[in-house]
Amino acid sequence: EKACWVRTRILIHIFYKLVLEYALGKLMLTINIDGASRGNPGLSGIGIVISRGGQKISEYNEFVGSTTNNIAEYTALKKALKIASTLKDEEITVLSDSELVVKQRNHSYKVRSKQLKIIFREINNLEKYFRSVSYLHIPRELNREADSLANRAIDDHILNIEEPKNNRQL
Repeated sequence: EKACWVRTRILIHIFYKLVLEYALGKLMLTINIDGASRGNPGLSGIGIVISRGGQKISEYNEFVGSTTNNIAEYTALKKALKIASTLKDEEITVLSDSELVVKQRNHSYKVRSKQLKIIFREINNLEKYFRSVSYLHIPRELNREADSLANRAIDDHILNIEEPKNNRQL
């Protein structure tokens, strides 16, 4: 029941923001991000889906080595902001199923990890490319595409490691 209410609230927020942006003659840039880790730490990947006005304009995924899930989530955000900075939009909304990332970026939670503090500062610098960056927490089921991209990056890495063993010439 609570999850349904949260989902409805998020969708209403996005809908109203889209209506407002459309009325102002521009379309909002939204970025879904996700980091995945097989083990914690473990093999990790990131997935990013960029949309404008509800239409997907770009997607990105990358294997990011062996790290924690939290580092993978922050790495996805950092890469997403770098990509978005090339698109020349002034306002962006980042959607993530990581409560930690969203609450830390919205200053509801403190950043305690030394590794995360470094990435947090780098993200602060990247945010300067935009007039406004909003962070919204969304349920996992609304972030499936970014999640799938992150996991695909890990799967592709594993396949690339295993493939040469299977294709050895004698």
